[in-house]
Amino acid sequence: MQMKVMVPIKRVVDPYAKVRPLADGSAVDTTGAKFEINPFDEIAVEEAVRLKEKGIATEIVVVSIGKSESEEQLRKALAIGADRAILLETDMVTDSSVIAECLKQIVSTEQPALILMGKQATDDDANQAGQMLAAKLGWPIATFAAKVEVNGTNVSVTRETDTGEQVVELVTPAIITTDLRLNEPRYVALPGIIKARSKPLIRQAVTTESSSKVNMTHVELPPSRPVGRKVGNVAELAAAIKERGVL
Repeated sequence: MQMKVMVPIKRVVDPYAKVRPLADGSAVDTTGAKFEINPFDEIAVEEAVRLKEKGIATEIVVVSIGKSESEEQLRKALAIGADRAILLETDMVTDSSVIAECLKQIVSTEQPALILMGKQATDDDANQAGQMLAAKLGWPIATFAAKVEVNGTNVSVTRETDTGEQVVELVTPAIITTDLRLNEPRYVALPGIIKARSKPLIRQAVTTESSSKVNMTHVELPPSRPVGRKVGNVAELAAAIKERGVL
């Protein structure tokens, strides 16, 4: 069976970097910031490569939507093991609904059997794009995947929930969104980086007429956390909680 896997990735500020809002609060100041593949998306790339190493996936296509700088993250995904990349170049502000519409157009051309994507991006934490794409395509979806097993056209996904694990069965074509415990992405070695330079990367213009339905009005730092206080026993802890009006 031929199984093409598509992995959408997003360019985000390094989640370990400290960022601040601009002076006018209009956006986050990314001056000098380091950018990476969204961590959940990198897990999706790793899982796709593992499926190919097992002889299950036959081709891995990575897709990103954004400015030309996103090529850096696509090249990293190619270095991890993806076969080719597509960059939908746009300067417009996008939200999950726009991303889902753009990906729907790519799916109509690429016809993947499986879409692996991060459950959310670390910059906006929306956790919506995968679900919206599934609705637009009419495909089954399993979110928060901690384990993925593929057997022909059947996919078994172990999901992490608030009350434990849940196993769901899907039939391809399908979408899976990845959680942190699915895998640990590999270290990208120099041979992979060199090989990625010669792998195909196609640039396309965004053709959708959809526009963002979400507008960012203001960005500010969260309030400073109060100084911690040590207590000597449970009774003292309960008294301190009552003082704050929680109990």
